[in-house]
Amino acid sequence: MRPLPTLLTLSLAAAFGGFVAIAMRDGLETPAQAAPAAATTVAALPVVVSGQPLPSLAPMLAKVTPAVVSVHTKQRVKVSPFGGDPMFRRMFPELTQERINESLGSGVIVDAQRGYVLTNHHVIEGADEVSVTLADGRTLKAEFLGSDPDTDVALMRINAPNLVAIPLANSDALRVGDFVVAVGNPFGIGQTVTSGIVSAVGRTGLRGLGFQNFIQTDASINPGNSGGALVNLNGELVGINTASFNPRGSMAGNIGLGFAIPTSLARNIMGQLIANNGVVIRGTLGLESQAVDARLAQGLGLEEARGALVTQVYSGGGAATAGLKPGDVIISANGERIDDPDALRNFEGLQAVGSRVALEVRRDGKVIQMNTVLREQPKSFQGLELDPRLAGAVFAELPERLRQSGYSGVLVESVARGSRAAQNGLQKDDIITAATSGTFEDLSGFRASFTQAPAQLVLRVVRGGGRQGNLSMQ
Repeated sequence: MRPLPTLLTLSLAAAFGGFVAIAMRDGLETPAQAAPAAATTVAALPVVVSGQPLPSLAPMLAKVTPAVVSVHTKQRVKVSPFGGDPMFRRMFPELTQERINESLGSGVIVDAQRGYVLTNHHVIEGADEVSVTLADGRTLKAEFLGSDPDTDVALMRINAPNLVAIPLANSDALRVGDFVVAVGNPFGIGQTVTSGIVSAVGRTGLRGLGFQNFIQTDASINPGNSGGALVNLNGELVGINTASFNPRGSMAGNIGLGFAIPTSLARNIMGQLIANNGVVIRGTLGLESQAVDARLAQGLGLEEARGALVTQVYSGGGAATAGLKPGDVIISANGERIDDPDALRNFEGLQAVGSRVALEVRRDGKVIQMNTVLREQPKSFQGLELDPRLAGAVFAELPERLRQSGYSGVLVESVARGSRAAQNGLQKDDIITAATSGTFEDLSGFRASFTQAPAQLVLRVVRGGGRQGNLSMQ
């Protein structure tokens, strides 16, 4: 028990605090008067005015929560005591067992009539079965319509009466300091609501998260919240919760660094998934570039070391049409600051095919304006198109999450069994970072490196999480 003087002091402090709160209320209710020479701010609980309800988010959430669903996925995997060794798995197939991996996430109904549900790609990636549970307890089978790994957006469809959808807000109008509320199913404990503010907009540079234009918020986003709703105080969807940051790992909990995909981007991706049978077709300028360091900046007459220095322009692309040349430095695109090649690639990746682009370029110490249109970027092509020694392999653009982790080059999407590429040692998921002709950034650069077939073809390969080596293709 506390000593009497302490209790008396606390009682007087509480009473004084009440007088201050009443005085503050009265001051707010009187007509505006001349401001005092100095103002004192006193923290106090909200004042309850007789006859008026307490301020609450409950009325808004009553409209929002029926549109936020829990997503349950199942994936069937084959497990062998011999691990991934194909020879022993074939010799002892009876020892191979099927295991079902289950995971939980969240989703948002954005079209009640059509039953469209937005979620994250990583929530449903590799799933054999997906079901959603509504706020009213109904569990429904979900139809997968398509997804985009590089923006982490996925679209599903459910069929049920009396669905409720969240209206989509213009996320471009968000400002730092706006209040937001996150709704989802963290850790599978059930629908949960957290609140906070917008901490930043247009956030990029996060490792392993693909093309980026995130809303950052301090509203708690924990594992299981992925795919859930970030709404404004009007109950409109401003973002799809997708990630949180904690130096000790995501399972360590929230520390106030959460990230959401803005609805402007999610709406664009959803439209493409619907129109293109579940895939996203991106545009490209058709060039390669490198970072500008202090030495290059001085040699090019730049005031600061930033921008994407054009090193190669591919014929037939948007950059060639605009008149870009090697040595040009791109410093902005559609008014968006371009600091380095990663920023330029991120800009390209968030635009659709046919998008008009206004470029600001430094050339010979002068700033010039160029306009062009993004052309379609091929997603993959057959190795035989480049060289007979690559027959049987399919090469694809490197997923942006790998680029954000520091890789560059192209991905070996598949290798046909017994093909020439397989005999030469290529494997599925290899990353090709260089060939005999030199390094390259992407599919366009890889293709360009084969304009003249080399007499001896050597590929530098990254395999199995970082092991590097050279393959001589015969």
